[in-house]
Order: sequence, then C-alpha cells, then structure tokens
Amino acid sequence: MNRILATARTEFRIALRNRWVAIAVVLMALFALVLSAAGSAPTGDLGVDRLSVTVASLTSLAVYLVPLVALLMSFDAVAGEVERGTLPLLLTYPVARSEILVGKLLAHLAVLALAVAVGYGLAAAAALWVDPASLSGLPALARLGWTSLLLGATFLGAGYALSSLARRPSGAAGLAMGLWLGAVVLYDLGLLAAVVADDGGWFTTTAFPFALLANPADAFRLYNLAASEATAAAAGVAGAANTIPLWQSAASVLVWPLLALTLATAAFRKVTP
Repeated sequence: MNRILATARTEFRIALRNRWVAIAVVLMALFALVLSAAGSAPTGDLGVDRLSVTVASLTSLAVYLVPLVALLMSFDAVAGEVERGTLPLLLTYPVARSEILVGKLLAHLAVLALAVAVGYGLAAAAALWVDPASLSGLPALARLGWTSLLLGATFLGAGYALSSLARRPSGAAGLAMGLWLGAVVLYDLGLLAAVVADDGGWFTTTAFPFALLANPADAFRLYNLAASEATAAAAGVAGAANTIPLWQSAASVLVWPLLALTLATAAFRKVTP
C-alpha cells in the first residue's frame, strides 16, 4: 500500500506541474455554473427544485467532460514514460506493474475529484442561493458526484490500456480521442439510427437496453436520470431511464472501472522497457 501511495503522490505532483488540476477545475466550474444558470427555466413546469434540474443538466455535461478529462490525463501515462526513457528505471523499483497503475489511478482520480467537487459545489451553491428548497436535490448531486468518479475511473483505465498499446504519446492521443468520440458521441448516434431502422422490432424492444448498458457513458447517464426526480428535463433518454431497472445501470457503472483497470494491467504487462 505504501508503494501505491508513493506512486500516487509522485503522479499528483506531475499533474500539478502539467496544469491538469487547474484545467480540469476551471472546465468543470465554468460549465457547471453555465448549466446552473441555464437550468432554472423549466423548474416551475416540472414541479421540482432547481438543483434537481441542474443535476439532470450536469449529468449530460459529465457524460462528455469527465471522460475527456480522464483520457487527457491518462493517454501518456505509459507512453510518456517510454518516450522519456523513465520506464526502465521505474520498473527497477520493487513495485508491481499493477501497483504502478493503481497509484497513477489514485492520483488522477484525486485531480478529477477536486474538479468535480469544485464544479458541482458551485452549481449547488448557485441553486441554493436562488431556491432554498433545492436542499432536497442534494442526494441526487452526491450520487452524481461518486458516479462521475467511477465514470472517470473507467476512462482512466481505458487511457492506460491505450497508452500501453500505442507506446507513443502521439499514437495514444489519437486512440484516446477516437475512443472518446466513439463511446460518447458516435455510439449513441449509431443506436439511434438502429432504432429508427428497426421501427419497433427486436432490436428496439430487446437489444437496445443491453446496448445502452454496454456503454459506460450511457449506463452512467441512465443510472443518474432514473434515480432523479427531474428525468423529464432530459427527455431524450427519459424513456430508457424509466424502463431499464435501476440495479442494472448501477451494476454497469460499478463493473466498468474494474474491467477497464484489468484491461490496462494486462496491456501494461506486455510493455517492454
């Protein structure tokens, strides 16, 4: 455990020097405040407090921003060590490769947790300032917080795996952006096209819910919206959020980080100094 924590402290200092902490915090804070200001309009029609509506908006933000920040922090975690020539030295220490990855994961999660705490905290403060009844939305915000970290852990693990496979930061960056585009943007567009083409057939009624759960970004969104009182604020996925059992989306959210870290460890073991 001490070796993991030592690796985590080193990686966190590197993140500070690379300004990832500041970049992540500023991005989350800026977009959270914008959504908090813009998300107040429908509260009267929905009959819910402002914070619950803000949480629904923040869920859509987190689906795009959290994976992006995670991949930007992790794409050179291994490839960067190879390019700088520091990997052989790192592997001479009495630290297992899995411990190295877990240490990097803890450091990057700490950066992400700081960004999430600042961004979501500012959104909550803004909502409570305008609508004191928003206290009832705090459990939804807390749920969004810890699931955002799990989503981030999933894409951090995926970034480590791509970094190990590419072994060059430029190649890893390209793979990371391709993964983000595919998982966060193109995947949903493909599902939408399949649903339209299926016209209420087998794919729509049977395969579609499992296809959503197979994507960590969609499972994250479904879990938070299904447990929220403001599901109607995100009508595009309201139907799916109401039909898929909550435990299934929760299970997907919990399993994906472990699966991603397992894949990253397997890929890292094949890297030779």
